[in-house]
Amino acid sequence: MRFLRPGHHSRKPARTGATWDALSLSNVTYRFGDYTAVKDLSLVIEAGECFGLLGPNGAGKTTIIRLLTTLLPLQDGDASIFGYDVRTQSMAVRRLLGYVPQQLSIEGALTARENVTWFARLYDVPRSERRSRVNEILEMVDLGDVADRVASSFSGGMVRRLELAQALVNRPSLLVLDEPTVGLDPVARDSVWTHVTEMQKQYKMTVLLTTHYMEEAETLCDRVALMHRGELRAVGSPSGLVAELHPAATLEDVFRHFTGDSLASDEKGGLRDVRSARSTAHRLG
Repeated sequence: MRFLRPGHHSRKPARTGATWDALSLSNVTYRFGDYTAVKDLSLVIEAGECFGLLGPNGAGKTTIIRLLTTLLPLQDGDASIFGYDVRTQSMAVRRLLGYVPQQLSIEGALTARENVTWFARLYDVPRSERRSRVNEILEMVDLGDVADRVASSFSGGMVRRLELAQALVNRPSLLVLDEPTVGLDPVARDSVWTHVTEMQKQYKMTVLLTTHYMEEAETLCDRVALMHRGELRAVGSPSGLVAELHPAATLEDVFRHFTGDSLASDEKGGLRDVRSARSTAHRLG
C-alpha cells in the first residue's frame, strides 16, 4: 500500500510463477478528442482479488472498464486479462468476462429465465448445459421462484440480481461491475453484495468494481485504486490507505483528500428508477 505522487504508477505488469495476474495495465492513455480521460495509468490486479476503482465522476473509471471489456479500443499502452492481450486477443478476453454495466442490460418484456438464457446463448454456453446452468444461477441469486415473471415487474434489487445472473451464467474468471448498486436502497444493496461475495467464493472469481459508496469499498474490497482526473492517485487496502492518512480517518476522508469532491447517493427502487439513475450516472461519466 502506498500513496502515489503525480507521474508515479503501481507496479508494472508481471507474471507470478506460472500464473498470470488477473489484470495488467501498463502506461494506458485514452483521449476523447482533445480531452484526456485516462493518463499513463499502470495497475495490476491479482487473481482472486476484489478490487475497487474509486473516484469522482469524470475520473476515468468507466473509460478503464470499457477498455478492459473491449468496448473501447486501446490507444496508447498495453492491457491484458489473465495473460490475453486486450488489443489483439479481444475474443479470448471476452470469454473470460462477466460484465454488469451502469446502463440497464435486461429486457423488461422477457422473463428472468429468458433474459439469462439469452446471455447463455451469447456466451456460447453448450446447449446441453444451458437449461441447468440457467436454473442454477437463477436459484443462486434467489430468483428461482420468479424465473417466469417478466422483468418489468421486478424491484430495483431484483433487476440487479438478474443482471448478475446474466453476467455469471458463463462462469467468468473476471466479474466487472460498473456502479453495481446505483439507484438501490440499502437493503437491496446489501442483498446484491451478499450474492456477489458468495459467488466470488464459489467460482473463485476476481471482481473489479467501481462504486461511489465508500462503505461498500471498505467492506468488500481487498484493495482499491483512487483515481482523479484520469490519473491514479493512491493504491492499497482500504484500511492501509486510511491508516496512512490519519488514525481516525475513513475511506471517505481519503477520497476527499485526493479529490476534494463530495459523494452522492441515490436510493430508489423499481425498474424505472434504476433506468433513470443509471442514465444519469452514464451521462455524467
